[in-house]
Amino acid sequence: MKLSGFVGLRRFWIAAAALGALALPAFAEGAWEKLDHGVDVVRECSGDVARNCDGVLPGEGRIKACMAKHLADLSQGCLKALAEPEPAVLSDGDHAVTKRIENSHLMRYIEMYLAGIDPETGDVVAECYGTYANPDIPADKDSSPQALVAALNMSQIKEQYGVLGASLNGPKLWTPDWFEVEVGVVREFGGLKAPWTAQLNMGKNLSIHTIKPYEPQKIARKSAINWNKGTRVMLIDDADGNTWIMKGFELGLKPQHTYEDFMAAGEANFKKLPEGWKVRVVELEQDNHEVPEGGVATIMLDEFFNVYDKTGPGMSNYKP
Repeated sequence: MKLSGFVGLRRFWIAAAALGALALPAFAEGAWEKLDHGVDVVRECSGDVARNCDGVLPGEGRIKACMAKHLADLSQGCLKALAEPEPAVLSDGDHAVTKRIENSHLMRYIEMYLAGIDPETGDVVAECYGTYANPDIPADKDSSPQALVAALNMSQIKEQYGVLGASLNGPKLWTPDWFEVEVGVVREFGGLKAPWTAQLNMGKNLSIHTIKPYEPQKIARKSAINWNKGTRVMLIDDADGNTWIMKGFELGLKPQHTYEDFMAAGEANFKKLPEGWKVRVVELEQDNHEVPEGGVATIMLDEFFNVYDKTGPGMSNYKP
């Protein structure tokens, strides 16, 4: 984009100043230098800054915050320029190994999502770390003690790992009875250790908390998850004939429901269920064994931030 006159120069340097601190993919080295001095970044994003942040004064992170707020509105060229073109030397999932966790029903856990931009697609991609895959799960099945979760500082975590976004999922209760998961590098978040377990395509969302409920999402993971025959589960039947099984029950830091009360109330809990959708609570007539086809699972959030996995072909051995 050709820039001329005072206004053009002002926008150019606003873009240069803002983009030097806007985005880093997870654990990429040298990206600060690239973004500080990257002519391509300034050229590709100056129009985005002018269009989305006109009138916002540079300094104290104001342009950075504005661009992050308008991530979904940024051009593909700008998003690609913001991303580190060379892959990190070592991805946290590159040398993951399979781990099996038994007796996991109603384990308390959190997940941490660290987000960067995929240079190929311009989408936000988040690396997922789960305390449920820790080597030392306590006997009380609490892998995320309340005091440690409550003390998490998400801004500090984002700065610590140099990522575009950091978001917390949970605390939740895990409903499957056992699972096998690919476990990668273990990271520490405010005293909580959590291994890498998956990668989530978040579209243009910086945080998992901006993902809309009842909209399917894709997550890359090599895992096997099993709900045993006779386990009581919550199912959602959507209007297209798909059945979704609750995998994680949201507790949050200030629980609004107990798991037992939520299951007992069933569909009466739901106020925003899409038209034609139904909720069932059943005891499984056989094991529901999930192995996502091609290593890509389909998941969904409900209005309470509970998470569900799709069942049936491509995901599990049958549709309950």
